[in-house]
Amino acid sequence: MIHSLSGGVLADGTVYPFAKVRVEEVPRWYLGGYGERAGDRVLVPFGGRTCEGIVERVEECTAQTAPCSLKHAARILSVIGK
Repeated sequence: MIHSLSGGVLADGTVYPFAKVRVEEVPRWYLGGYGERAGDRVLVPFGGRTCEGIVERVEECTAQTAPCSLKHAARILSVIGK
């Protein structure tokens, strides 16, 4: 683990599943965790409500390589049909 001079952690090596989900024709990245795969239908928070989307791709990322901030990333709520 690497620490910054201000006392925060810069890297811990944890790998996070991120899924690119298309909701209402808008692609967005979400934190996964349900074993989702490309083509799965999922429920996600979107525009203040819960919407259905399609997973376009899944990537394993660290905090440094994530497509969006871990702190602000929304999570997939569930995979439909699993």
